[in-house]
Amino acid sequence: MSLNLFDSNSLGQALKLLSDGEFHSGEELGALLGVSRAAVWKTLKKFELLGIDLISVKGKGYCIGGGLDLLDQSKIFSGRCESLNINVFAQVDSTNSYLLRQNKPERHVCLAENQTAGRGRRGRIWVSPFAQNLYLSIGWGFDGGVAVLEGLSLAIGLAVVRSLRHYGISGLKLKWPNDILYKDKKLGGVLIEMNGDPSGYCLVVVGVGLNVSMHDDHASSIDQPWINLNDILAEQGVPLVTRNQLASSLLDELVLILSDYHRIGFAAYKEEWALSAAHMNQAVSIHSGNTVRTGVMRGVDSTGALRLDVDGKEQIFHGGELSLRGAYAS
Repeated sequence: MSLNLFDSNSLGQALKLLSDGEFHSGEELGALLGVSRAAVWKTLKKFELLGIDLISVKGKGYCIGGGLDLLDQSKIFSGRCESLNINVFAQVDSTNSYLLRQNKPERHVCLAENQTAGRGRRGRIWVSPFAQNLYLSIGWGFDGGVAVLEGLSLAIGLAVVRSLRHYGISGLKLKWPNDILYKDKKLGGVLIEMNGDPSGYCLVVVGVGLNVSMHDDHASSIDQPWINLNDILAEQGVPLVTRNQLASSLLDELVLILSDYHRIGFAAYKEEWALSAAHMNQAVSIHSGNTVRTGVMRGVDSTGALRLDVDGKEQIFHGGELSLRGAYAS
């Protein structure tokens, strides 16, 4: 169910060597892989299973066009991350699924370069090209059942925004209940899954997906406007950030929120969340099952539930899918 090229095997070492985007000779790669120079191409073809395009030029050798910004577990340990058990895989079905299969996944983190069955809310497919985005999940244990987890997806979205602001990025918005937006385009999302006793001890797996450098040719199946982080950085004149830096700062913010959430709940984050809320005071629709309600978004309550002004009366929604309805309303 998982593929780890990053331990010490020769194929993983070859991938790291080629990640610099430079040409490397067949002789050099053959020595690293433990195969003859003639067998190098056949061996490196295995990278195609990960969606990696390898270039071969006679007399120059082999390269990965543009290189790869690979995750490196040793570069992610910093700050609050020191208390975590972090695993980085070349490929998994889903980082959330990987943790949910583990016996004791509390304080365990799974990052992957590629997901074969990445998913978002409501079973949607999460497009997961190799080494272009951030796919991260963290396991956490909570006493007190489902009640203490109200609004958690909103607080996690806030953790993502906090971590990106650390690098000087501005203009990010949070769409209720779990999306990170920039100029109404989706930058990332949150998926929270739970196992355990609804009224007692619960294991929670928090998944975050963040578009970092994904190309248009990998996103033909995405059915909504989207954007990647590198384009935002370029637009705002902010230096590029490595995915290892992103993972470190995100984990710091996640641990900060998860450590105290059972005690302070979403009420402690309500005002800060509202400052980044997308669609505030705009006409929106809420889709819940076969029911659609339209009104003006007035924010959220202390549990993270959506406050919707419907014909002058406030209604509260604890779940559903929010979409813009049209013109601005005061």
